[in-house]
Amino acid sequence: MDGLINFNKPVGITSAKALYRVRAITRQRKSGHAGTLDPAASGVLLLCLGKGTKLVERLMDQPKVYRTTARLDVTSESFDSDRPLIPVPVATPPERETVVEALAKFEGIIEQVPPAISAIKVGGVPSYKLAARDQAQPLKARPVKIDWIRLHAYDWPMIDFEMCCGRGTYVRSLIRDLGIALETGGCLTSLARTRVGPFEIEQGWTLDRLEKATPADYLIPLEHLVTMLETRSMPRDRRWEAGLQGFRTALQWLT
Repeated sequence: MDGLINFNKPVGITSAKALYRVRAITRQRKSGHAGTLDPAASGVLLLCLGKGTKLVERLMDQPKVYRTTARLDVTSESFDSDRPLIPVPVATPPERETVVEALAKFEGIIEQVPPAISAIKVGGVPSYKLAARDQAQPLKARPVKIDWIRLHAYDWPMIDFEMCCGRGTYVRSLIRDLGIALETGGCLTSLARTRVGPFEIEQGWTLDRLEKATPADYLIPLEHLVTMLETRSMPRDRRWEAGLQGFRTALQWLT
C-alpha cells in the first residue's frame, strides 16, 4: 500500500500515537508522518505509507496554515495553556489597530527562538526533557518564513488569528514574541492546522471514518501528488518551484 492519507488528528494524542492507531487500521507497518502536531493541537497530519515514506521530508517543506487563539493577559512556561498560567499585569490593553500592526511585522523571513519546551534537540537530547530536569539551555534563533497573518477577532484578552508559514515555525514562539511587542502576556489556548500544501482539513479523515472505509476511499496515490501541488492555491516562490521539481524527480523513482 503506497500513498498518503490526509488525517485529521484529534486533540489529546501525540502524532506518533495517531500514526500507530492508523497502522492498526491499514495494516501497513511501513509508514510515517510528515510534520509533528503537539497533543493539544488538532488538524492536518499527513501520513505516508509504503513508498510514500520516502517523501516525508519533501512534504514537510510544504507551507502550512494554522488557526489559533491565545490570551494576552497570561503566559506559561511553555507559552501554552497546558502548563500553569501566570498572570501578566497590563495597565492599558492594546487597541485592535496596534495588534494588527504588530502582527504584520512578523510577516516575511524572521529570526525566531524556539520554546524551551519543544522537541528541538540540544546535544542529542530533546529540549523539553532538559527543561523537565531543570537543565534547559537557551536555544538559538533560526530563520523561519511567515507568508501572511490574518486577524479574525480581538476581544481583550483573547485574540484569534490565522497564519501561513514554512517549516520549523513555532506558533507558541510567535505568540510569545507578539506579547513582547505589545508589552502584554502571550499564551496559546487552541491550535488547529487547517492546511498543508494542497491538503485541507475539510477533506481530512478521522479515525472513526477510516475504520469504516477501504484504502480506495482514503489513500491518495503517489502519482496524484504533482497534480495536486500544481493546482494548489498556496504561496509560490522559487523554493516552491524547486520543491515541485524535486517531487517530480522523486516520484519518477518511486512509481
